[in-house]
Amino acid sequence: MNKSQGWAARTIFIIAVAMLASIAAGAQDGSKKETFKARLSPVPIDVSMMSTIAGTGSLTATLSGKQITIQGTFAGLRSPATTAGIHRGAKGIPGPAIAGLDLRVTKAETGEISGTLELTAEQIADLKSGLLYVQIQSERAPDGNLWGWVLP
Repeated sequence: MNKSQGWAARTIFIIAVAMLASIAAGAQDGSKKETFKARLSPVPIDVSMMSTIAGTGSLTATLSGKQITIQGTFAGLRSPATTAGIHRGAKGIPGPAIAGLDLRVTKAETGEISGTLELTAEQIADLKSGLLYVQIQSERAPDGNLWGWVLP
């Protein structure tokens, strides 16, 4: 092998190593980020609740690998927010809270909702299928004040 062939071989080797490092780095950062949105609105379970629930809100959820980061705001509740969580249910149909997927929420009539949570593969599939929603409970509406399905 002459000098220029050796140089070409080293150059090809360096390029190959750089490409493999780039591919490995991409695999380590999970997958690309996916963004989902939800509009939070009151959903009375029965007529008697119409006097205790009110408000609006919105949030953005960013999925990166198994981690979901939720950031949003709400306003106009008739009593202070108490808790917030992620539930599973077909769009428009309430479902159970998913244990361990509680969010931080401002304990007031107006505030913020946030959290970073790790989802299972099944929960990620539910998210991508539009089966997860965020629910904010308040003092006068402990069964849910604002709901919003998290959609792509």
